[in-house]
Amino acid sequence: MKAIGIGIVGYGFIGKVHAYSCINLPMFYDNLPFKAKIVGICDTSQAMLDKARSEVACAVYTNDYKQLLAREDIHVINCCTPNIFHKELLLDAAKSGKHIYCDKPMTVTLKEAQEVVAAVNDAGVLNQMTMEYRFIPAIIRARQLIDDGFLGDVFNFRITYLHSGYIDPKRPLSWRMDKAISGGGALLDMGPHPIDTIRYLLGDFDRVFAITRTYIKERPSLEDPSKIRKVDVDDVAVMQVEMKNGCMGYLEVSRLSTGMNDDLRFEIHGSKGALAFGSMDQNWLLAYDCRDPENPIGGMRGFKKIETVQRYPAPCSFPGPKFSIGWIRTHVASLYDFLTHVSDGTPTHLTFEDGLQIQKVICAGYESAETNQWKTV
Repeated sequence: MKAIGIGIVGYGFIGKVHAYSCINLPMFYDNLPFKAKIVGICDTSQAMLDKARSEVACAVYTNDYKQLLAREDIHVINCCTPNIFHKELLLDAAKSGKHIYCDKPMTVTLKEAQEVVAAVNDAGVLNQMTMEYRFIPAIIRARQLIDDGFLGDVFNFRITYLHSGYIDPKRPLSWRMDKAISGGGALLDMGPHPIDTIRYLLGDFDRVFAITRTYIKERPSLEDPSKIRKVDVDDVAVMQVEMKNGCMGYLEVSRLSTGMNDDLRFEIHGSKGALAFGSMDQNWLLAYDCRDPENPIGGMRGFKKIETVQRYPAPCSFPGPKFSIGWIRTHVASLYDFLTHVSDGTPTHLTFEDGLQIQKVICAGYESAETNQWKTV
């Protein structure tokens, strides 16, 4: 059994998700060909390091990620830092010969993304973006149906990713709302998931026309709530898009969608059928088949619920195909996919090149919003 040592850089929310996924891989998959072990955790916050120490048993806890890069027993770096710190870590990890698993977005600018892709290609290290929505069985099934021609010619689509956590103007200004650290707002933070989902299902983007808005323009400082700071990133972004295959669509991301929690939903319409999905009920893929008879009185026409639930292929064994799937389960599946490639020494299929293509769409969106013009991706 091959040992894969992992160093997690950043132990905030997403760092904890990555740690959970690593620790629990043997519970979900039988006869793993590798043994993944968290060797070290890095965070610049001593409080977060103390939290990591109480939750994850590993060899080293440090505020300097270069200590992780120097260890021969660490083979993979998990990048879970705030956005602005991604580039330096990814470049240094590649130079150190570490394989890299990176949470979105890959970087904050297109130039940085291009530098990172060149660096990992030159170093020959395996790399993968943490696009966990690709690992929802319903979305995997949607891709299969599209590849099989179920939709026919695709005409148009709508995809939205909606949160409501920022609707309270008294919520303090965190790093995600500070452009100096985040690099952008809803489009950069949330946009990678719907962008990647549509790329996965329908191929590359051609051009976009975007509008961004900052509705809550001031918030209390996180460090001192009595001080008010300006918000310099977008709360909401909407885009009209044209794809290279000729279809057109609508993409929306929002942190101010009152009544929503974490809802990625899409509808795709074609000449022979349609598909629909919503992540708040991700046990089902909805499919409409124009080839079904429509008579008498509607015949058998209508959207059908395909029970994708947790029907992952072997060697997945837990908790079973019939049980409701949850959000964190897809993170486990994503990490399993990456580490399987690391163990086998085979190329990954969700690489930093995909992260670069996502970055192109985001940057084109921001340029379009600034100029009020269509922008080619």
